[in-house]
Amino acid sequence: MHPLLSADLDRFPALLDAARRAGLETLLGLDDRPVTGVETASPAHALPAEGTGGEGALERFAGDWAPGFSASPGPRYLGFVTGGATPAAVAGDWLVSAFDQNAMVHGGSAAAALERETVGHLRELLGLGPEHQGSFVTGATMSTTVGLALGREWLGERQGVSVARDGLAALDGPVTVLSGAPHSSVFKALSMLGLGRGTLRTLPLLPGREAVDPAALEAALAELNGRPALVVANAGTVNTGDFDDLRAILALRERYPFWLHADAAFGGFAALAPTHAHLVDGLGAADSVCVDLHKWLNVPYDAAVQFTRHRELQVRVFQNGAAYLDAPEAAGDIDFAHLSPENSRRLRALPAWFSLTAYGREGHREIVERNLRCARLLGDRVTALPGLRLLAPVHLNIVCFTLDTGDGGPPGAERVHALARAVADSGEAYLTPTVHAGVPALRAAFSNWRTREEDVERVAAALRQALAG
Repeated sequence: MHPLLSADLDRFPALLDAARRAGLETLLGLDDRPVTGVETASPAHALPAEGTGGEGALERFAGDWAPGFSASPGPRYLGFVTGGATPAAVAGDWLVSAFDQNAMVHGGSAAAALERETVGHLRELLGLGPEHQGSFVTGATMSTTVGLALGREWLGERQGVSVARDGLAALDGPVTVLSGAPHSSVFKALSMLGLGRGTLRTLPLLPGREAVDPAALEAALAELNGRPALVVANAGTVNTGDFDDLRAILALRERYPFWLHADAAFGGFAALAPTHAHLVDGLGAADSVCVDLHKWLNVPYDAAVQFTRHRELQVRVFQNGAAYLDAPEAAGDIDFAHLSPENSRRLRALPAWFSLTAYGREGHREIVERNLRCARLLGDRVTALPGLRLLAPVHLNIVCFTLDTGDGGPPGAERVHALARAVADSGEAYLTPTVHAGVPALRAAFSNWRTREEDVERVAAALRQALAG
């Protein structure tokens, strides 16, 4: 054994304890740590020939890289839709590496069974029925890719062909994908699947909303003259947290054939809040559902789940035949290697299992409801701040706002980006610049388990200071 490996093995407890101390120092200092890090150029260090050993690597990381990392696990990182990681989820994530299990096959380990239990917990949490089976993937993009891959196979099945077996050339004519305000990952998924970004038709929205107009969707489906389509519905849009009317969309299936993929990456967790659960009414009837766990479930990156009511199509697309693997039809519980793009991956389910077991439905409901209150509070503070105006009502957990020019016109993108930089430079908060309905804007997304009303007041104060500037 190499001397450094041997030495690290001898000092393994001390090395892990040092890493624990470094992690705790970061996590316990999030309230005071600047929310944004400092982007640094690639260091000039070459790959070491001999190495430094584990403690030397930890020392170099602490000196060269850790100071530049953001406080994204903290309560005032409101960019994108970024959750943190609950204490139990962090503990579970550390154990993922320690146990280093392969959950893709069932032989020799209980890891796959734990993942199945976790999927069952999530299905119950989101109000899906037992017909929805699920498996873990990296994030919303891959969850959407899996869902649309199944939809692609469903289209082929309508024509008596298998795209998984014979390729896209087996399809009789072009594929139509319909959506109102699709997430960018939908375009990426269509590109990867060979369907093409150009197959997606964006439809008119309801006035002042990011929700698709059901009448426009019906007209687009009618134009297809009975030809099946893929429909992507939103359960929580990125800019404003708006929802398509899932029940109205589902009613169209009585007259038109289509595969319904529901993008519930973060909005699916509205099911936990009695005041907002109606927004996901109908989610259980979708053919495939995307849910991202490193958002509102507050587990570490990377973790998402894809659900589908069509397990047989999933196996047809993702089956992985090999002499050393059980065939999908031979296994009582189908191995995850036959259900998702990866053949090998870490036990992503364990941090989610820890958090769900530790805090249960009620603990996660409290996180969601507190985030909803915080979003409404920031919306109130933005409305009261001279120089700012909301661009949309606070539907869920996202506050979308911009500079008030006084004449109703849109502000310049440079001024909006300058406001975002000023808030970030204060160290108090991070907000994501965006464009909503053609207007340059900022958005604050509340999904972190730590965020409280006092954090909202600090964000509002940072905005006030930046405006006074």
